Amino acid sequence: MTESTKESERAELHKTIWRIANDLRGSVDGWDFKSYVLGMLFYRFISENLTAYINKGEHAAGDVDFNYADLPDSDAAMALRETVDEKGFFILPSDLFENVRHDAPHNPNLNETLANAFANIENSAAGTSSEGDLKGLFDDLDVNSNRLGNSVMQRNEKLVKLLDAVGDLPLGNFGEHTIDLFGDAYEYLMTMYASSAGKSGGEFYTPQEVSELLTRITVVGKTHVNKVYDPACGSGSLLLKFGQVLGQGGVRKGYFGQEINLSTYNLCRINMFLHGINYSDFDIALGDTLTEPKHWDEEPFEAIVSNPPYSIHWAGNDNPTLINDPRFSPAGVLAPKSKADLAFTMHILSWLAVNGTAAIVEFPGVLYRGGAERKIRKYLIDNNFVDTVIQLPPDLFFGTTIGTCIIVLKKSKRDNSVLFVDGSAEFVRPGNKNKLDDANRQKILDAFTAREDADYFAKLVPASELADNDYNLSVSSYVQPEDTTEKIDITELNARIAKIVARQSELRTQIDAIVADLEDAQ
Repeated sequence: MTESTKESERAELHKTIWRIANDLRGSVDGWDFKSYVLGMLFYRFISENLTAYINKGEHAAGDVDFNYADLPDSDAAMALRETVDEKGFFILPSDLFENVRHDAPHNPNLNETLANAFANIENSAAGTSSEGDLKGLFDDLDVNSNRLGNSVMQRNEKLVKLLDAVGDLPLGNFGEHTIDLFGDAYEYLMTMYASSAGKSGGEFYTPQEVSELLTRITVVGKTHVNKVYDPACGSGSLLLKFGQVLGQGGVRKGYFGQEINLSTYNLCRINMFLHGINYSDFDIALGDTLTEPKHWDEEPFEAIVSNPPYSIHWAGNDNPTLINDPRFSPAGVLAPKSKADLAFTMHILSWLAVNGTAAIVEFPGVLYRGGAERKIRKYLIDNNFVDTVIQLPPDLFFGTTIGTCIIVLKKSKRDNSVLFVDGSAEFVRPGNKNKLDDANRQKILDAFTAREDADYFAKLVPASELADNDYNLSVSSYVQPEDTTEKIDITELNARIAKIVARQSELRTQIDAIVADLEDAQ
């Protein structure tokens, strides 16, 4: 299949998704309705995924007419344990998306049928290694919510339309390309919902082009990485970029992340499945990374990417044990209680492998604020952990128009300097937000890789100079902006002024003569 054909498919898919999201939700708030569209898309995905998996095995065994969806539940149940070991879940034929959808228009108990199907899928993993990956995945798809209608009949009518709309999405026969389309549909939906949700959308989703830049920064010169990690993973878009950038097998030992928001945590796990990541290859945890990190047994990580929430409150000095935490104690001070930004930075540094790279989106205030944050910057700079600081353009992210920055950390640098890159002008504006296009990202990445001075764009600054400047890491303090004001030739300007003055004198003489003639005529 050609790239143009794939793009045409995606465009048609996006058009259909847009119609579904707007036509179906009715009076339900778009941000709330995302759980229903995304959840139903996931339900269709795992149903078709399992059906294709089982059919492939039977067809290879010689039964070319076999179709798992037509099998009686009693016959299918015999393969439950073996299937869960491989796929992480099991779905009875009667609970498959296509069968529930087929009967939905004539099923007065559709809401109960769906609720039971979701419970059965989740329970199929009980007591197995995939239990944690499946548990609660359908919690936000509440088929009995009054948001869908005031009566069971109204709710079921909405559910029928939702099943049909998601079922009609042009995703083709299940295969590798179909997985790409499911993942693309999910990303498009999350982008759409994030853009319309204001600040709350920005809290769970990082724009794809920013995700790609962060990922490429952490894998420069590498064809694969060991493990990847995001301590504030949101819906997982940053983690999933590694698979797209490095290709299949590029991440050797899995995707790891933690998310504090329950709904977003569910979205992230769904996102992993929809991008074809097997349950055994990801570990997404729920909880507060700063006070209850869940991956002590997995660190260090070779590649870490993150877009943590900006300037949120955290326990800080209110928790006296944190100053002894090995993640924070090396700096000798905790990040302010009202600004947890550098607490995330210290956590990431602590869990970064010696040969690893971390790329973190930061609120610009962390680059220059005083107090405890200055002391943390001093620790980072004096110990040569800060590799690069990149200023990003304004208005890239959902929910904020500020120009954020990227701090790149390394534990094994080849020099004792920090590279500053001013990417504030590197953007296009195709819609109501700025965007980093391919050329913008490549220019920033080239500067990061070259690690040398470039007029008005990049500056390599020795750590001693940073210390002399009170450990200020603001890009504008080191990269001189280009003077775009019009250059004035003083000699030429003086000559022009002299001509104007002479001409003015000449005109005044002529006016005086005219006035004199008029007076004589009287």
